[in-house]
Amino acid sequence: MLVTNRFVVEVDVAEAFTERAHAALAALAARPGYLRGQLVRALDDPRHWCLLTEWESVGTYRRALGGFDVKVTAVPLLAESLDEPSAYEALATAAPGGEVVVAASDRAAGPYR
Repeated sequence: MLVTNRFVVEVDVAEAFTERAHAALAALAARPGYLRGQLVRALDDPRHWCLLTEWESVGTYRRALGGFDVKVTAVPLLAESLDEPSAYEALATAAPGGEVVVAASDRAAGPYR
């Protein structure tokens, strides 16, 4: 499962934002089920940031949000992200040079439902 939290951050507060984002990423990374994450910034407009995290499952992500360190450091930051869908399930993957592997959706029977 992929979680994308997008932010628009004014340049004059970017340093404080990145410190908070680093703390949030560290708190999330310490939780069971966390696979990887990164803080990225748009090349075309440095005000646009995204905190990307990948999780074993929806359940591990939701349980991670309940952890004390996450509630203190990550949840307040995540609440500032753009109000849009942020959690996505992986329905197709491909390793470098590999074939596309399709997965069934957790939402309904069969792929892409």
